[in-house]
Amino acid sequence: MPLHVPPAPAPALRSVLTALGSPTAVRESPAAALRTHQGPLSPDHPLPVHVWDDVSQAGPPRTRLAGWRFLVRGGERAVAAAEARLTADGWTFSHFCDGPYVAATERALQQAESLAAPYQPRLLSVPELYMLTLWLHHDVAADGADGMPATGDLLVPLAPAPPGIASHLPQRIADLLPRLTRRLGPTPLLREPA
Repeated sequence: MPLHVPPAPAPALRSVLTALGSPTAVRESPAAALRTHQGPLSPDHPLPVHVWDDVSQAGPPRTRLAGWRFLVRGGERAVAAAEARLTADGWTFSHFCDGPYVAATERALQQAESLAAPYQPRLLSVPELYMLTLWLHHDVAADGADGMPATGDLLVPLAPAPPGIASHLPQRIADLLPRLTRRLGPTPLLREPA
C-alpha cells in the first residue's frame, strides 16, 4: 500500500528551500555529504517530527510536534536531512544533518511501502533513549501535526536502535511500549561508600 505522506506547512518547506538555495548555508552545514555533493539538491518526504517526552510516564504516550524533517535528495538517494522548527515568528529553517538516521529513514520508508495496510508516516523521537522511529499512523487522513500514537499504529525503530530493540522491525506500539518503559525504569540507588 502506498504511504500517505502528510503535506508539510508551506512556510516550513519554503524555509528549507531557502536554506538549500543558500551556498553559505550548505557550505557551512555540519552534514559532510551535503557539503560535498555535486549537483542539485531537493527536499523530499516531509515528515512531522514528534517528541515523546516522558516514556516512563504511565498510560498512553504523550507527544508534541517538534518540527518537520525533509530528506534532502541528491540524485537517486538522500544525502542529508533538513529540519524546520516552529518559532514565535512562524516556521523557520533549523538545521541540516546527516548520519545513520538519514539512510535508516529512507530504508524504513521503503519497508513501509510494502506493508499491506495504508499508513501515514511520521517520525517519533525518544530523547531519553537516544532513539528515533518511523511512526506509521493508522489514520491516513489525520493532520500530521496532531495526534498521539494509537493501538493500530506501528513503530519502526531506526538504526542505530538502543540495545535490545531491533532496528527496522515494524512493531505495534502496544508491543514496543513495555520494552521502552522497562529500559527507562528506575535506576537503583548506589550505596554511599563507607
